[in-house]
Amino acid sequence: MTPPYHDPGTPDLRSPLHFMGWVGRGQWRTLAGGIVFGVIWMVAQALLPAALSRAVDEGLIAGDQGSLWAWSGAVIGLALVVAVSGAIRHWFAVQNWLRSSFRAVQLVGWKAADTGAALPRTVPTGEVVATVANDAMRLGGLYDVSARFAGAIVSYVVVAVILLRASTELGLLVLLGVPVLLASLSVIVKPLQKRQARQREESGKLVGLGADTVAGLRVLRGIGGERAFLDRYAAQSQRVRRVGVQVAGVQAALDASHVLLPGIFVLIVTWIGAHFAIEGQVSPGMLVAFYGYSAFLVKPLGTATEFVDRYTRARIAAGKLITVLSVPPDQVDAVVEAHAEGGTSDEVRLPPGPAELVDPVSGVQVAPGLLTAVVTARPEEAVVVADRLGRFGPEPTAARLGGVALAEVPIAQVRERILVGDNDPRLFTGPLRRELDPGERHSDADLLATLAVCSAEDVLDALPDGLDSTVEERGRSFSGGQRQRLGLARALPADADILVLVEPTSAVDAHTEARIAARLAAHRAGRTTVLMTASPLLLDHADHVVFLDGGVVVAEGSHHRLLRSCPAYRSTVTRGEDD
Repeated sequence: MTPPYHDPGTPDLRSPLHFMGWVGRGQWRTLAGGIVFGVIWMVAQALLPAALSRAVDEGLIAGDQGSLWAWSGAVIGLALVVAVSGAIRHWFAVQNWLRSSFRAVQLVGWKAADTGAALPRTVPTGEVVATVANDAMRLGGLYDVSARFAGAIVSYVVVAVILLRASTELGLLVLLGVPVLLASLSVIVKPLQKRQARQREESGKLVGLGADTVAGLRVLRGIGGERAFLDRYAAQSQRVRRVGVQVAGVQAALDASHVLLPGIFVLIVTWIGAHFAIEGQVSPGMLVAFYGYSAFLVKPLGTATEFVDRYTRARIAAGKLITVLSVPPDQVDAVVEAHAEGGTSDEVRLPPGPAELVDPVSGVQVAPGLLTAVVTARPEEAVVVADRLGRFGPEPTAARLGGVALAEVPIAQVRERILVGDNDPRLFTGPLRRELDPGERHSDADLLATLAVCSAEDVLDALPDGLDSTVEERGRSFSGGQRQRLGLARALPADADILVLVEPTSAVDAHTEARIAARLAAHRAGRTTVLMTASPLLLDHADHVVFLDGGVVVAEGSHHRLLRSCPAYRSTVTRGEDD
């Protein structure tokens, strides 16, 4: 699927108003088109009562057949203008709504890809989902109503001028009465804005709780914690319901004001117009116009109140979007930071060809072209080292490739040279072929060969359509071992210069692990590979083994030499079975 924007741009995150203004500037052409046709649409409707008034006065009352036909034609012409401009205005309105909403959705998607693990660590996953599902659509609603609001303002001025020419009193009533009515809405809008913000907070918590529950459902079932989480979800759901009821009361008052305030205003204008007609201050045709304007004014006034409501919702949504879009990524390019601070920085490049990868913090040295294994009794230590070697995680890395600090190199260069695969890969919905080869650069024969390296032929055989079979969300139809093997099969076709794998076989049985170990070593022969593992089956195929204790290297050598010379290593690898 092609994204709606090749590049959604760099948003202005200083405040909700700045963000909404930035979105509007990004689609100024469709906004301008919508405003133009929105004004034409509203003004044409505003002129209909005036044309009817002239038809009555100059045609019917004066008995002038020619004037009657002429003004009747004007009425028909205005009706056609209303129909055509209304259709075009609606097209622009939908465009404005979708463009702004999809821009926000794409910004969140790009932000999630850019920040990686930093986003869910900072903002709950449910909150991120809510910004896409709700806030982006509410933001778009503001630009949807903008064309009608512009037309409402212009048509209000046109009606006021017409009424001023017919009667100064009525003109002043319209000019002063409408702003007073709109200002009175602030009494309702302010508490509504606070309650909507609270509802949005509680809804985000509910979505987050649901997402966390689904993600850990298997664990919950295993420890019998389903009831506890169900009770928590029910309690949060009731809080959302109570807040929603509070919002509904104020929202109902605002909706009622859409009818009540314009209705009262129409009654006042109509009553005064009829009084003037009886006294002979206005003509019969102008009285018809007063009635027409009384009915017409309901639309621009209702549009104005709708705009206030949409603006309130959009401002709250923009604030939530800013919260997500303001999360900084774990790793930022030094070049980018220098430019952002107004300085200059020459781009540092990694050395071409094989080079030694070093982590000074732990002392791990990865020789080029070899299969190096990193062993530790605490798996979290190995994960930290892998993050540093691949420039992941919240902490700046001190790792160096060929003597060049990874932190000083553009992140794109690091990603091109070093690939890090964890032991719990995320599988996405879609055909298995695209899952294994997102760039569509490899043939089916290459993918089948990769699956063989990962001993995943049985996974493919069990699928009804082979590589064309659809992978369900998060790969939930596969077992843990199957997901792990498919994740490895996705990493291998990238053919990275340096491949770092964290516990790549922790979820498979011993026989499968033995096949993967032998095939992986043969497949990556001559290229730099780092395995974070304590599996003897993998270690037996390693060219060099590094043993960590407390996060630093305490011994290194071949697997068999360390088994003989390092008791702590032997205990870690054999899990104490030799004691």
